[in-house]
Formats: sequence, C-alpha cells, structure tokens
Amino acid sequence: MPELPEVETVRRGLLPVLEGHVLAKVVARRPDLRIPLPRGFAKRLTGRRVVKLTRRAKYILAHLDDGEVLIMHLGMSGRFTVHGKTVGVFVHDAAKDGNGEGPHDHIVLDTDAGDRVVFTDHRRFGLMTLCTEDELDTHKLLRGLGPEPLSPAFSTAHLNDALAGKRTPIKAALLDQRVVAGLGNIYVCEALFRAGVSPKRLAATVPGERAERVVVAVNAVIRDAIKAGGSTLRDYKRTDGELGYFQHTFSVYDRERERCKTKGCTGTVKRIVQSGRSTFFCPKCQR
Repeated sequence: MPELPEVETVRRGLLPVLEGHVLAKVVARRPDLRIPLPRGFAKRLTGRRVVKLTRRAKYILAHLDDGEVLIMHLGMSGRFTVHGKTVGVFVHDAAKDGNGEGPHDHIVLDTDAGDRVVFTDHRRFGLMTLCTEDELDTHKLLRGLGPEPLSPAFSTAHLNDALAGKRTPIKAALLDQRVVAGLGNIYVCEALFRAGVSPKRLAATVPGERAERVVVAVNAVIRDAIKAGGSTLRDYKRTDGELGYFQHTFSVYDRERERCKTKGCTGTVKRIVQSGRSTFFCPKCQR
C-alpha cells in the first residue's frame, strides 16, 4: 500500500491540474470502490471549484467551493493519471487503463482548463467519499489520527507520552496511526535503522534519548522519500507515469542477508515477521 511519501507525491502531482480549477465534468463508471460512492457523487462534484488540495495521513483531500471535501484514498493499487496541457504535467497515452476508458478506470475528472484526471484501481481497495468541511476532523476515516510526522506536533514530548507504558514493540507502536499518522512498514523500518533502535524493543523503553532519535529519523526519512518521489513497489506510480526512486536508497528494507550500510559495521540485515509484516533491521546497529 502506498505510504505517506507516495501519497504526498501524488498530491503534489495533482496540484497544478486540480487546485483552483473547476471540475467541468465528472464521470463515475461504477457505484462503488471499497465503499459505496455517496449518492449523487458525480453531480455533486460537477461545477465545483477545488479551492485547495491537502493531505491528512494517507488521504488526499480536495476542499471544494461549496464547503464539501472530497476524501480520496489510493488503497492497495489505486493510482491517478494526469492528461492535459497544464505546464509541467505529463500527458499519458495509455492504451488501456489510465486513459479514462479502460476497464479499471473508475473515476474521471475533467477540468475547465482541459485537463483530465483518471483514477484507476484494479482491486478497488481505494475509496472516494464526501463530507462537509465542518465534519472533516470528526469523520470516521480521520478522527483519532495522530500528528503528521513532519508537523511540530510530532515531537519528542508527544512520542514520550504516546509510548509510556506500551508493552508492544516499537515497530508496532509506530505503525499505530494514533501515535503518528501516515507511517507504514517501509518507512518505519528505515527510520528505526537510522535511529539505531531495534524494532523488537518494547515501546515503553524508548521514551527519552531514543525517542528523540526516532523523531529526527522519521522526519528525515519521510523528507528524503518525498524528495525521491516515494518508493516504487508493485503498483505505485506517480501521476506523470514515472516511478518513485527511494527504494534505491533503502538501508534495510528488502535487503535481507545483505551487508549493513553503516560504516564499520560487520552485521547483515535480518528479516523477522512482526504482526504479520516483514521487518528488516541490523541486529548489530539497532539496540
């Protein structure tokens, strides 16, 4: 599933074609994705201007001029493809999926500038729904989310409080969206490596100096991944059809039995399974 850096990369790719533009025509080719589309979905969007395009955790939010918000989630394999004349936007000439006519092209957004945004989702694990601006913070998809990892709210003090007394491994704690929003398996593995903290360590033992290292590492990993356009694993592509490149700089993720990249370390990357997810780490560097 795309994680925060991939979703942020997609949001930035959609900005020039959606933000400030009117949705001149909206087509929903099916009544549902992971959940049913709201009643009158296409009609409610048609003619609306996208005032701003933001992100919360792994959700992309299109704030509309009538006070409604379009909530979008990529799911496991969902992707947006952009076609049009807007400067800097790649025109994708897909023969099938992605051109707006493919069997898995479920939502098509045409703008007043002549651009087209197509949402394609082979597995239909993505979703789109609508709520009012006033309901956004309490919406069932968003309420209870922790702070954004790049926000000042994700601080050592916050992490100390969130981890106090937790008897789960720190890896599981950081995947808890109530602790920090948007982190997934890849970037938690990479951040714990940079922080020198073992993914097996009990969360309750992290507060203090280790928590400070984790906050710094999470911030750095997320920034580096966004700069690289995210990580391309399986289905993820950017809106211009290009792939993300952060996977080429992984320190531990998917590097089982390879030498640790830390200078002077003689260890090798180990893979274990935690809560059904693969965890990659260096037993010598991470304590």
